[in-house]
Parts: sequence; C-alpha cells; structure tokens
Amino acid sequence: MASNERKPWHAIFRLLERDERVFAVLLAVVMVGGLATLGLVPLRPRHRIDLYWLVFWFAAYKVGIFALVTVNPRATRAIFVGALAIDLLLIFALLSLTGGGDSLFYLLFFPLVAVNAYYFGPWMGLGASVLGAALYALSAWLVPPWVGWTPPVILAALVGLPAVTLGLVAERERRARNEVERLNAELTGTLSRLQTAQQELLVAERMATVGRLSLKVAHEVRNPISAIELNAEMLNDIVRGRPDRDMEEAAGLVTAIRDQVNALDALTEEYLAFARFPRPHFEEESVNHLVQELADFVRPVATRQGLTVSVAIDPNVPMMEIDRGLLRQAALNLVKNGLEALSSGGELTIASRFDGETVEISVSDSGGGIPSDVAPRLFEQFFTTKPQGTGLGLPIARQITEEHGGEIRWANRPGRGAVFTIRLPIKRPVNV
Repeated sequence: MASNERKPWHAIFRLLERDERVFAVLLAVVMVGGLATLGLVPLRPRHRIDLYWLVFWFAAYKVGIFALVTVNPRATRAIFVGALAIDLLLIFALLSLTGGGDSLFYLLFFPLVAVNAYYFGPWMGLGASVLGAALYALSAWLVPPWVGWTPPVILAALVGLPAVTLGLVAERERRARNEVERLNAELTGTLSRLQTAQQELLVAERMATVGRLSLKVAHEVRNPISAIELNAEMLNDIVRGRPDRDMEEAAGLVTAIRDQVNALDALTEEYLAFARFPRPHFEEESVNHLVQELADFVRPVATRQGLTVSVAIDPNVPMMEIDRGLLRQAALNLVKNGLEALSSGGELTIASRFDGETVEISVSDSGGGIPSDVAPRLFEQFFTTKPQGTGLGLPIARQITEEHGGEIRWANRPGRGAVFTIRLPIKRPVNV
C-alpha cells in the first residue's frame, strides 16, 4: 500500500527532472512569493489593490506556464521568452498602479531578472535588466512625481551586474555538467565494451581449451587409424587370395573400410594442418609462375575426369613477397573445389591479374554456382556439402590469404558457375 502511495510523488519528481520544468517552478516560487511578501507592506489609500486575488491569479498564470512546458516541451524557450515579457509588463502595471517611482514593487525585477539570467544566459539577463529599468522609469514618468534618471540607472546596474554574473556562472555550470554527462556516457560505453570483451575472452578461453583437447585427440587418433589401415590392407590381401563368392563380398567390405579410413585420415591431417598453422616465411616470388605450375599440376587429373583446365596470366603481375608453399596450398584448395563442382564436365580457369595495387589469383569454373543457402556458411569451419569433405579447405585458404594481408572474394557468374579470387596487396602490411 505504501508503494502505491509513493507512485504519484515519484511521477511528479520525474516530471521535475527536466531543467525547463525546474526553471518554471523556481520562477513561479520567487515571483509569487515575492509578490506576496511585498504585499505585506501597507499601500497608500489611493494605491490600494486587491492583493490576495492578484497573488491567486498570478499563481494560476504560473501553473499555466508549467502546464504549457509539460505539454509542449519543444516550444519551451519561446514560452519562457513570452512569460518573461508578460512578467515585465505585469511588474510595470503594478508600479503604475501603486505609485510609480515610489512603489516597492520594483524589487520584483531582482528575482525575475536573476532567474531568467540563470536560464537564458548573461546577455538575456543584461537585456532584461535594462528593459526593467526602462519600464521603471516609464512608470515613474506616467505616475508623478518624476524621480529622475539616477534611480533607473542604479536599478539597471544593481539588477544587471548580478544577473550577468549569475548567467556566466550558469553557463559554466552547464558546460561542466555536459562534460560530466559526456564522460559518463563514454565510461558507460567503455564498461559495456569491457563486459563484452570479458565475455568474449571467456568464450575464447573455452574454445582454446576445446581446441587443445581436440588437437590432442586428433593427434592420438592417427596411430589407431594407421593400424586399422594396415590391418585392412593385410586382410584385403588375404581375402583376394581366396577365390570365392563370399570372399568377393568380403573384399568389397574391406575396400569400403579402407575408403572410410582414408577419409578419416585425410580429415585428421587437414585438421592438424589447420590447428598447427605454420608461420609464413615471405620471399620474393613470381605469382605467375605459381599459377602456371599449379595448372600444370592439376591438368592430368582434370583430363582424366574429362575436364578442361585453362590458364590466363597477366604479364604485368610483378614479383612480390609471398610464402610460395602456403599460397600454393590456398590456391590448390580453391582448384579442388572447382574440380569437384565440375563432376559432369566443364572448364576450370586459373588466372592472375594486376590492377596497380593488388594482385589477384582467381579460380573459376563453369559449374552450377554456389546455392543461396550454402553461401552464408562457405567459410565456416567443418561445414561441407560433400560426402567425403572435411569443411576445412576454404577456411585454410582464407587463413593463408589473411596471413598475406589479403582477402578472398567469391561470386556467382550468371550461367557460368562460380569464381573465387585471392586478392593480395603489393605492399604487405607490416603487422602481417
């Protein structure tokens, strides 16, 4: 029950959080309070006014200002400027009705100008003080006796100097508060990034632990795989030496076992190569020579599959620092993928190109292209669409390319298969 009773007060305090609402409340308090306080001073009989109703309507007017600011916050500054003009005119009217230069209601200029100077700044405070002094002089001129120019000038000085000072202090305080809020926002962002980095570090530590464990498992699995393969070969020799229908079936089973063992061995070797990625050793080499040598290497295999291997070498490709062995492996992985995509025949093209800033090694095929559901996972480790695939060919190729400071791009060619391109900068980054 107590919490429900606190809710309205909590809502009011939330409304007052904005500077504009605080200013409206403060201005209402000082003006209504000042008017009520000055009403304690007895007025001359001919200058008497119904002060109680005046205070009431003045308070209602200030409540209306607060409501306008709350309902239409975008027009807050215009509302307050209008309210300042109305307040000055109301004080002028009070001065004119209560004796002009002899009225004590000129004292209302002090809180009015001071509070507005705090909100609007020193120049508005100075302008309001000068205008207030002018209105005081006008009321003294309209309601004799004339007091002369000295009281209005003194009033302008006494009101203006504190107002300008207060305005300067307010601007300085706002700048300091804005700086504190900016630093707080930066600190909040930094803490959020640190928390994210901490979570990523924990995940990375766990993944590193899993990686070390899986690396050990992969290393230990190699010995049983070798033993199984050796025993399968021996069993195959025994089976083949006995011509029998049952032995023929057993020979087929042994062959299937050997195929699966070989696939498992290839997966283990490729995973170990990925996990124990060697540090590249860069030397001045010819990319064109590497491309030509790679094409000559895969052409016999492609020819047996009924495929055509073409080479397109750009003679403008310069010598550059590369790790020939690693870069050949990356390109060979792309070539293997291209050959597997051409199982029903076609053409594979290996090309080099120089555009002035980067050297490209592209491998394109005339197959069916990359399906849209496969494209987002192309470089995901262990993802493969091939029955005997390891899912590490493209990740290894990308890792090698990034070690050279480059990147791998791919695209589907309309009706002509896919193309994978290794882009290497001529000037390799120093930190690579």
